[in-house]
Amino acid sequence: MSRLVFALMWLAHFLPLGALAALGNAVGGAAFWLIPERRRVTRINLEKCFPQMPAAERERLARAHFRAFCRSFVERAVLWWAPRARIERMVRVEGLEHLRALGRAPAILFAPHFAGLDAGFARLACEFDLVSMYASQKDARFAGLLNRGRTRFGAQRLVSRQEGIRATLSAMREGRPFYYLPDQDFGPRDTLFVPFFGVPAASVPGLSRIARVAAAKVLPCVTRILPGGAGYVLRIEAPWDNFPTDDLAADTRRMNAYIEREVLAMPEQYLWMHKRFKTRPQGEARFY
Repeated sequence: MSRLVFALMWLAHFLPLGALAALGNAVGGAAFWLIPERRRVTRINLEKCFPQMPAAERERLARAHFRAFCRSFVERAVLWWAPRARIERMVRVEGLEHLRALGRAPAILFAPHFAGLDAGFARLACEFDLVSMYASQKDARFAGLLNRGRTRFGAQRLVSRQEGIRATLSAMREGRPFYYLPDQDFGPRDTLFVPFFGVPAASVPGLSRIARVAAAKVLPCVTRILPGGAGYVLRIEAPWDNFPTDDLAADTRRMNAYIEREVLAMPEQYLWMHKRFKTRPQGEARFY
């Protein structure tokens, strides 16, 4: 089955972006009904984060999220197989000067889980040799395509979570910016409960810790999907001042507050399918 899906994606990469966007939206509309578990998780997350929002509006947002997520998946066909020049046209970059100004000094590109994050990585790979961490995928064929797609240009370094942070720090010392996605629930180990839209969320304080150990600057980096066939825009912000501090919890609150700000700007594009509140404080009932 996966072989057929990937064959269809390969064919799809020849389509114009407008057609790919329409196809992705259609797939997302169907997936909303075909994947009940992710639909349930999305609804719970939105209810927890936006309790004052009318239920009908949350439902529209949930459907829009499925469309955005599936559109980004379909458009990975371009990232995996299209020529470099097409990717450069598809993803516009703003703020590249902030990263270039650092030269080979250690840098962390803080990239929260918005639907366009793979497009952002692919576009940056056209400019820099990066390092990023990845989680193992159940489908070996999908994992191979994903890793191949992320390493097509330049000399990208992908570090598995099993390798740990040492390999990442080593790559950063070689002058590679670290494309870091720290905003998921990885369980209770080595996490802090920090509010996310007012809900205690198990949050990894890795952004602060790695920045300290590597003496790295942190630059927020978010990729937005544009309407229709207009592609994407990757925005790199100036390095954060006064980060990290001596307060891990305060640094992690700053991280979550930044994500909240970006979510409010494009709420349908955040990864609501993820069980962000899976780990609960001791004695608190599970959400899912």
